[in-house]
Amino acid sequence: VQLQASGGGLVQAGGSLRLSCVVSGSIMAINNMAWYRQAPGKQRELVARATHSGSTTYADSVKGRFTISRDNAENTVYLQMNTLEPGDTAVYYCNADVRPYGSSWYNTWGQGTLVTVSS
Repeated sequence: VQLQASGGGLVQAGGSLRLSCVVSGSIMAINNMAWYRQAPGKQRELVARATHSGSTTYADSVKGRFTISRDNAENTVYLQMNTLEPGDTAVYYCNADVRPYGSSWYNTWGQGTLVTVSS
């Protein structure tokens, strides 16, 4: 099972970006899908999480600006980021609870995509 994130880049403050993360492999089921971020010198933090049924959770710092969504048929999770601020600059990682065929549930990470917001 692999998680492939994309969509990062350089954007000016106030701009928008959309991140995507595709889960590939021999997958029986996916439960929670989430985005985390890690800024230089800081710990990795949860940005947003979406359950299989679509319930969502957001960090206070991104509420009202970011939206997480998922396409269960395509095993894909998205993060729409609007009104970006320099403080959003970080490497963004996707994360998922997956169950491959013939295996148990486990949690796994994508490779990260860099988001840089200039002032």
